[in-house]
Amino acid sequence: MYIIAGLGNPGKEYTGTRHNVGYDTLDCLAEKYDVKLNKLKFNSVYGETFINGEKVMLVKPVTYMNRSGIAIDEIIKFYKIPVDNLIVIYDDIDIPVGTLRIRPHGSPGTHNGMKSIINHVGENFPRIRVGIGRNPDIDLADYVLQKFGRDESDKIRMIMEKAAEAAIEIIEKNIDAAMQKYNIKATGEQLRD
Repeated sequence: MYIIAGLGNPGKEYTGTRHNVGYDTLDCLAEKYDVKLNKLKFNSVYGETFINGEKVMLVKPVTYMNRSGIAIDEIIKFYKIPVDNLIVIYDDIDIPVGTLRIRPHGSPGTHNGMKSIINHVGENFPRIRVGIGRNPDIDLADYVLQKFGRDESDKIRMIMEKAAEAAIEIIEKNIDAAMQKYNIKATGEQLRD
C-alpha cells in the first residue's frame, strides 16, 4: 500500500495559492484516476485507488500545513505502511516556478509541512518538490499565500501534471526512474544531478 500526500491548507481562501500546489497536484491525480477525495478520517480528506496493482491512498491532510505530520503519522501507524511507501508532493520556494525536483529522502529545507512530517515519521520517503519561486520584495508568508500570476498559470499547470505523473512512476517503476524522467528545470529541460 502507498500514500501519495499533497500538502496544502484547507479552506477556499487557500485554493489556487502557491502554498497549495501539493493539494492541486493531488487533485490532478484524483481526476486522472477518477478518485473522489471524499473520505474524512486521520485528520485528512482522502480517496483510494489502485495503481499498477498497488492500493494507493490519495491524501490531503486537513491539519493545516505546519501540522501535516500528525495526519500522515496516523495513516502510517493505522495501516502499518512502510515509510518509504509514502510520497509527498509540496511547494518549494527555493526552486523556480516550473521546476520539478524529485528526491528519495532528505531534509525539509524551509518547508514547515515537511518539517512536521519528518518530525513524525523520519526523512526516508520520496518527495516531489514543485517550484513556486520566491519574490524578495514580498514577505514570504504573503508570497506563498498568493495565487499564481497569469504568466505563470500554464507553466504551473504543466508542472503539476508532471508531478502527478512522477508519483505514478515511483509506484509503477521506482524513484530512480522517476528522477531520471521527471526532474525538470523551469526551462523545460531535464535536470542532470
